[in-house]
Amino acid sequence: MKIVVTGGLGFIGSHTVVELQNENFEVIVIDNLSNSSIEVLDGIERITGKKPLFEQIDLRDKAAVQDFFKKYSDVSGVIHFAASKAVGESVQNPLLYYENNINSLVYILQELQQKSEANFIFSSSCTVYGQAEKMPIAESTPIQPAMSPYGNTKQIGEEIITDVTKISNLNAILLRYFNPIGAHQSNEIGELPLGVPQNLVPFITQTGVGLRKELSVYGNDYPTPDGTCVRDYIHVVDVAKAHVIAMQRLVNKTNADKLEIFNLGTGKGSSVLEVINAFERASEQKLPYKIVPRREGDVTEAYANTDKANNILGWKTQLTLDDAIASAWKWEQKIRQ
Repeated sequence: MKIVVTGGLGFIGSHTVVELQNENFEVIVIDNLSNSSIEVLDGIERITGKKPLFEQIDLRDKAAVQDFFKKYSDVSGVIHFAASKAVGESVQNPLLYYENNINSLVYILQELQQKSEANFIFSSSCTVYGQAEKMPIAESTPIQPAMSPYGNTKQIGEEIITDVTKISNLNAILLRYFNPIGAHQSNEIGELPLGVPQNLVPFITQTGVGLRKELSVYGNDYPTPDGTCVRDYIHVVDVAKAHVIAMQRLVNKTNADKLEIFNLGTGKGSSVLEVINAFERASEQKLPYKIVPRREGDVTEAYANTDKANNILGWKTQLTLDDAIASAWKWEQKIRQ
């Protein structure tokens, strides 16, 4: 079965391509290389023994999307990762986020809704919950106003997909991840942010390796045990495996509804200082950091209730925060050699 993975050379996308190929899916990667590297294809091949098909396409180009689906008319499903994803950047440049994250989704769905059957997995995010009123966050937790344009694009994207499933043969699963981190145990692929990292763990590892002077911790006056923000950090390989299970559910027609939603997390929150401590354990070195004022768009805490994914998908995380941090540190050291 042919599965299209958009953004398939990105962080979560590349790990998902590996897990799909390990389960004998034929994968076609779409990526515009705006936040990824063509060399990731070689890493995927070294892990799995097979290089996925690759098409360099900017999904904001409607004609290019149409041409792709004419060329590959026999795809069984699409996993859609391709999107801009930094909260801070989205506050600074909202139109970039609306154009990239919404237009590309619409153009893909326009092609899929013409098919007699289509399977679609959407890379969503716990940001859709906004500042949830209580923890842990379940799929039934009310959606609050988005805290950033990025979060808003995920909310709008989910609404668009919901509307399309009602009037077409599209079956869709929305996967709301919490905070994917880490790298593949082979050390062949990992997170490759271009420029200054927008996410905590790559900034920590870049600071640890000497690329950054120090880490800024945004606020230590939150109502949490140590005053820093709490997030549910999940190993990227666990996230990738959930996508394979979700796609198998759709292609095998075992989904209960045309649209299903699952949280992907560990069910446990870790504070910024706890992540720093995990890094110091893995690296056996102190991390230079300073406390700075809070950052706009950050929620106090967010961690998942994972019962639905555990019980219905039969998926559970296998790897710990320490596993993830150790793998991220090993990867950082490799790419700086």
